[in-house]
Amino acid sequence: MKDVEKVKLTVNSTIKGALKIIDEGNIKIAIVVDKDDKLIGTFSDGDARRAILNNKTLDDTIEDIYSKKPIVANINDSKEKIINICTSKKTYQIPVVDDNGKLVSISILDELLKPEVHANKVVLMVGGLGSRLRPLTENVPKPMLHVGDKPILQTIVEKFVSYGFVNIIMCVNYKSEVIQDYFGDGSRFGARIEYVFEDKRMGTAGALSLLQEKPKKPFFVMNGDLLTNINFENLLDFHMANRATATMCVRKYDFQVPYGVLKIDNGKIKAIEEKPVHKFFVSAGIYLLNPSSLELIPKDEFYDMPTLFEKLIALNENVVSFPIREYWLDIGKMDEYERANREYHTHFFTSDYPFKGWLKGSTS
Repeated sequence: MKDVEKVKLTVNSTIKGALKIIDEGNIKIAIVVDKDDKLIGTFSDGDARRAILNNKTLDDTIEDIYSKKPIVANINDSKEKIINICTSKKTYQIPVVDDNGKLVSISILDELLKPEVHANKVVLMVGGLGSRLRPLTENVPKPMLHVGDKPILQTIVEKFVSYGFVNIIMCVNYKSEVIQDYFGDGSRFGARIEYVFEDKRMGTAGALSLLQEKPKKPFFVMNGDLLTNINFENLLDFHMANRATATMCVRKYDFQVPYGVLKIDNGKIKAIEEKPVHKFFVSAGIYLLNPSSLELIPKDEFYDMPTLFEKLIALNENVVSFPIREYWLDIGKMDEYERANREYHTHFFTSDYPFKGWLKGSTS
């Protein structure tokens, strides 16, 4: 559900008001939030009936009768995990919160099992040389290297299609014919695939200036050498809930200094910290952008995504981060490629995605 505002309650809401919201929301529950929009409980028709049996009136508040220990999902949970939660707990709707407990969306089991096709476009950057993976990339582009039983790029496409994002644009350059011959128009994978050709190095954002048609809705941009189990629907919900102009997926990166680090003041040693660990957030190579951001990208020039984000920040646009806690791996070097092959079958299904019929309902 994209518009969670319609099903929100506070502890001061009356039972009558809560039942009205449940009826109008048409998902059988309402969500109780605090003044900071954090989820604190749920309220159902059953809660109202039990209250009435205990001599409550419709004009009483829900303060002491709503469910204070609701079943919830995290915005980083995969679709498969949310479905498992719903089925194991015998619930048909589940609130989704971010890491701060703020309500982002509501997942409905029926919709998860039969997801809608989204009009939002997906732009995949697959034109790199992959020079650090030579000699493997002498004859094929890096996104077409096999991990598990299929090319990296196929896993990415199938993952987007599994969430209903079927309108895909591939920005190609090196060995582009290998990618085109394999994917064609995308129908074999339940997608509609278009191609943008880079005749020179364009950076991680420059190729967006070559799009023939400007997207009408927020669109994904993702590097073509990543493997991840991120929930793309939840990412879109997060972007919309925060009214963001641009969202960058980020990953926690820990760096341990291999020595004792000294704190020195005027030549005197004040303290010694042995092999400290510094924690950073780094870009995960996955972005969601509003169409307006394209106006900042120079035409047919090299332009990197960090530069675009710096420009948006300078303009005081709402630029937010989406932390990834699910599986994520950037395949840039040989050891990462070998690791990906070791871990693939633990994190990804290997069968072809079954919902090929989604293409019929896709929109541009």
